[in-house]
Amino acid sequence: MALAHNVGGIMAELEEQLKQALTELRKEPERKFNQSADLIINLQKFDVKKNQVNLFVSVPHKVKEKKICGFLEIPSNSVDTITKSEFKKYSSKTEIKKLVNKYDFFIAQASVMPLVATTFGRALGPAGKMPSPQLGIVVNADEKLINELKSKINSSIKIKTKESSIKVSVGRQNMKDEEIIENIVTIYNAILKVLPKGKDNIKNLEIKFTMTKPQKIKFK
Repeated sequence: MALAHNVGGIMAELEEQLKQALTELRKEPERKFNQSADLIINLQKFDVKKNQVNLFVSVPHKVKEKKICGFLEIPSNSVDTITKSEFKKYSSKTEIKKLVNKYDFFIAQASVMPLVATTFGRALGPAGKMPSPQLGIVVNADEKLINELKSKINSSIKIKTKESSIKVSVGRQNMKDEEIIENIVTIYNAILKVLPKGKDNIKNLEIKFTMTKPQKIKFK
């Protein structure tokens, strides 16, 4: 019971600090666009080469509608599609790069994955957009399956460590503070579970809007 109470206390403190940080951020001058709310988790005692964080976190509030493209056997009504027979159109690096930049997320039918890897892998891999068994592979091009996957993708955030801090978009400025906070707490808890030393691996958190300086969240 004592441990549960302690965890509850830490979460309440985190939520309170996040609320204060968002209040400060909203005092900044208005911009002409809907800024992204970004979370930065600074790590400590964490070896990026030895320990990798690579997961999809499903958040309660959708951050944005993602542009999705599917590598499928047949055209889909639910997502932009590149069918197997159209792969040959993408023979130049320039065309492939344009394609990778155009979409936020790529899905693929299992049967075409080997060809996806050989045709687009060199561009999709480094961009972190290769269709993944975690979230991105469908057995067949059934519209129901694709729509279910689309829904999951739009409510998921990809977390991957490339350095000793994790940077991720957790919302938009026009969302309610409570929604941004709920997304942050969900992501924080998911990351906590996969860090080798849990909370001891976290130095501090920072939250910012696109054009603002970050507000720091410290833990006692």
